[in-house]
Amino acid sequence: MASNVRVRRPATPPPGLPHVTPSSHKYPPIRQDHLSADERREAASKGYGPGQRSHSPGGLSITSGEWKLLAVVLLIAIGVRMFRISKPDSVVFDEVHFGKFAARYIKTRYFVDVHPPLAKLLITAAAFIFGFNGDFDFKEIGKVFENAPYVAMRMVPATFGVATIPIAYLTLRALDCRATTALLASIFLTFENGLITQSRHILLDSPLVFFTALTVFFFVGFSNEDKKNHLPQSVQGCGRSNFFARAVCLILIPILFYMTMFQLHFLILGSSGEGDAFMSSEFRQTLGRGMEDTYADVALGSDITIRHLNTQGGYLHSHLHNYPGGSSQQQITLYPHKDDNNLWRVLNATVDSYEQYDYEHKPIVYIDHGSRIKLRHIVTDKALHSHEVRPPISDVDFQNEVSAYGMAGFVGDINDDWVVEIEKGDSSDKESSKRLRTLRTHFKLRHLNTGCYLFSHKVKLPEWGFEQQEVTCNKNAVKANSLWYVETAAKHPQLPTDAPKVNYKIPGFLSKFWELQQVMWTTNAGLTDRHMYDSRPLTWPRLRRGINFWVKDHRQIYLIGNPFVWWSSTASVITYMIVRGFLLLRAKRGYRDFDNTKVVKYDSLCGFLFVGYCMHYFPFFLMGRQLFLHHYFPALYFAVLLNCAVFDLATSTLRPKIRLQIAAILMIIAIITYSSLYSQYSGVTVPTLNRTTPVATIGGEPGGRAAIVVEDKLGQDGAALPEDEHGTAVPIGVPEPGRDVFAKDKQKEIKSQMIALPDVPVVNVDEKEISVVAFEPTSAASEVQAGDVSATGEPKDQARPEVISILEKENEVKLDVDDHRKSHGPLDHEEAIADQVAHELYPEARDAE
Repeated sequence: MASNVRVRRPATPPPGLPHVTPSSHKYPPIRQDHLSADERREAASKGYGPGQRSHSPGGLSITSGEWKLLAVVLLIAIGVRMFRISKPDSVVFDEVHFGKFAARYIKTRYFVDVHPPLAKLLITAAAFIFGFNGDFDFKEIGKVFENAPYVAMRMVPATFGVATIPIAYLTLRALDCRATTALLASIFLTFENGLITQSRHILLDSPLVFFTALTVFFFVGFSNEDKKNHLPQSVQGCGRSNFFARAVCLILIPILFYMTMFQLHFLILGSSGEGDAFMSSEFRQTLGRGMEDTYADVALGSDITIRHLNTQGGYLHSHLHNYPGGSSQQQITLYPHKDDNNLWRVLNATVDSYEQYDYEHKPIVYIDHGSRIKLRHIVTDKALHSHEVRPPISDVDFQNEVSAYGMAGFVGDINDDWVVEIEKGDSSDKESSKRLRTLRTHFKLRHLNTGCYLFSHKVKLPEWGFEQQEVTCNKNAVKANSLWYVETAAKHPQLPTDAPKVNYKIPGFLSKFWELQQVMWTTNAGLTDRHMYDSRPLTWPRLRRGINFWVKDHRQIYLIGNPFVWWSSTASVITYMIVRGFLLLRAKRGYRDFDNTKVVKYDSLCGFLFVGYCMHYFPFFLMGRQLFLHHYFPALYFAVLLNCAVFDLATSTLRPKIRLQIAAILMIIAIITYSSLYSQYSGVTVPTLNRTTPVATIGGEPGGRAAIVVEDKLGQDGAALPEDEHGTAVPIGVPEPGRDVFAKDKQKEIKSQMIALPDVPVVNVDEKEISVVAFEPTSAASEVQAGDVSATGEPKDQARPEVISILEKENEVKLDVDDHRKSHGPLDHEEAIADQVAHELYPEARDAE
C-alpha cells in the first residue's frame, strides 16, 4: 500500500520570488520566551519586564545623542569642580589630617587612621608623582603650602567628584528611567554645593561617594543581566550558578580588594611612627624597632618590665612626681614608651622582718603561682604600694590608690606585698603555666593586705599625671583589665650564659589585618569629644548647619549644601514613605494596585533607592561618636536619585517636550541656588574684625566741666593703628579640623623625668589683653601718674580723667571668665602692667623720662 502512495511535489513559487523551503510544521513553533498572562503577572511582581526584549549589556541602551549630552555635562562638572582649584593656597579643614597622612606614607612612618587606606593611597600616589618629599607638615588650617604639590593632591578627590556625575546618569538609565530624568540627576549632583566643596580639597568624601555610586551601578547592571538571562521558569535550573556569581562578584572580590589595600598599607609603612603606641607589641616587631631577645626565666632579683595586656597603655611606670591629692605619694601610671622608669626589681616578701633574699649567692628562686613578692622601682628605690585611699580619678569605694612608697634603706611594710596568680601560659611552653616566664605567662597581682588586684583601664590622668593611663587596685576588677605579662627580663646573676631567651612571635598579614580592624573600630566608636561644627543625623536632611572650613585674608569657605537639591530630595524620601504606606494599606483592604506593572516598576525602583538611603543614613543614629554634615553625603546621593525617580513617575504621563521643560526649570533653580551660595560663602569678602575708633576724654576735672568723650582725629590722621590691636567685633567662627586621636599632641609629650611645674603660674605680660585708646591731650594728662592706672586701663582715682574702653559684651564676658580661671601673679606684676598701660596712654611722659 505504501509503495503506491505518491508524495506530492511542493508547489513551485511564482516567478521572481526566491525559493523558500516549506516548514515541516503546519503552524509556527511556540516561542521559548513566550509567557502566559499568569507568568507575565508573576514576572512583573518580581521586577521583570512584560516580555522578553533585546537588552544591551547591563540594561543600558544609550543613544549617540545621549553620549554627546553626557559629555557636555561632564565638561560642566569639570569646570565647576576644578576651576581655580589652587585657591586657597593654604591648608583647609581636614587637609590637616589627610595631607599629613600622605607625608607619612612618603616617609614610610607607621600611622593609624579610622578610614580605610584606598583614598589616602591614591592621594599619596599623586603627591609622590609630582615630587612631594613629605617635609610639609600640614600643621594647621591656614598654613600656606610650601614645597607641596597640593593642586595635584586636590585633583584626586576632584576627579572622583567629576566621575560621580556620569555614573549617576548611567545608573538611572540602567534603572529604566528616561534620559530627561537622568540628566536632571546629573545636573543636581553637578551643582550640589556640599559635594563641590568637599571635592575641591584633600578630603576623602568624594572618593567615598564615587565608589558608593560605582557599586550601585555595578549592582544594577548585574541585576539587569540576571533578569535578561534567567526568567522565572529557568531560575531553578541555574540557581547554583547564579548564587556562585553573586557570591564571587558581590562578596569575594570586594573583600579581597579591601584586604589588598591594607596589604599595600603595611608594605609602605615599614618604619616606626606615631601609630606604634596603638598596636600590640607583636605588631610593632614588624615596624623596624623590634625588641632584642630577652631571658625567658624570671626569679627573685630579676630586673623586669611589666606590660598591661588588655589596653595599649603600655608599661607599669613610676616617676618623681606625686599625686596632688590622696596620699600625695609617688605616682604609678602606664607609659606607652620604653623608659628607664619602667624597670622593676622582683624581691622576696615572705621572710619575717622583710630580710632580703641573697639572690646573688643563694640558689635561684623562680616565681611560681602564689609567690609573695615585692616590686621595687629601680630608679627611685620605692616599692609598688597600695592602701585604703581612694585614687584621684576613679574615686569609688572598690578602687584603691596605687603608689610608689619608701626610701633607700627602708624595707617597706605589708602594703608593699603582692601575690602572683598565674592565669595562663603559652601552649608551646609548658613551664609558662607553672611559673612566671617572659612574654609567655599572663598573670594577676593581688594585693596581700586588701585583696584588690592591680588594674588599669583607658582613663587618662590630667596634666599633673602627664596624661598617662591610670593604675589602681580594684576589688571588683574585670579580668581582662587585671592581666599583666613580663616583656623583658635582664640576665639574673644565677642564670648561665646560655640560658634560654624568647621574643615576640612575628605576626602574619591576617593577624596584623585583624588587629588593625579592631583598633579602627574601637577608636572610631570612642570619638565622642564635641566639635565646634559637629551635628547629629536628625539635622542633616533639613540642612540645619554647615562646617566652617577655612577663614583667612577676609575670605571664607563654608561647607553647606544646595538647599533646593537637599530639601527636594528629603521631600521625595518622605513622599515615598507615605505613598508606600498608603499602598500597603490598600493592599490589606483587597485592592490590587501591585498587579499594575507601572506601579510595580516604580515601587521596585524607588524601593531600591530608598533602601540604599536608609543603609547609609540610619546607622549614624546608633553612633555616639563625633559626626559632621559630610557624613550624610552617601545617603544624599541616594536621596537625589530617588528625587529624580519620583520626578520620572510624576511626569510619566506628560509629553516629552513638557517633561523636558519642567526638568529645565528645576535645573535652573538648582543652578541659581548654587550660584548664590557659592558667592556668599566661597568667594566673598567677609566682615573683618572692627577696629575701635580712637576716642579721647575732655574735661572731668574736679569742680570743672563734665567729662565728654570725643573722636580722636589726631590719632586717625597720625600713625596707623598697631597691627596687633584687638578688634571689638564679634569674631567669625574659627575653623577647626576634626579630631585625630592617633596624632600626638606635642604639648603632651612630657618626659617623666622633668621637674614639676610650680604651683603658681607665671603670667606673661605680653599675653594680657589691654584696651588701648588714643585721646586728645589735655592739661590734666601730665598729672596722671603710672601708679594711678589699673591693669584694665582705668584710673584708680575717680577724680582723674576717665578713659573709656569700647568693648563688646562678649569680650567683656571672656575677660571676666579668664580672670576667674587664672591665678593672679605677684603684686609687682600688676604694677608692671599698670606702668605699661600708662606708657601707652601717655607717650609724652615716657619720652620725657
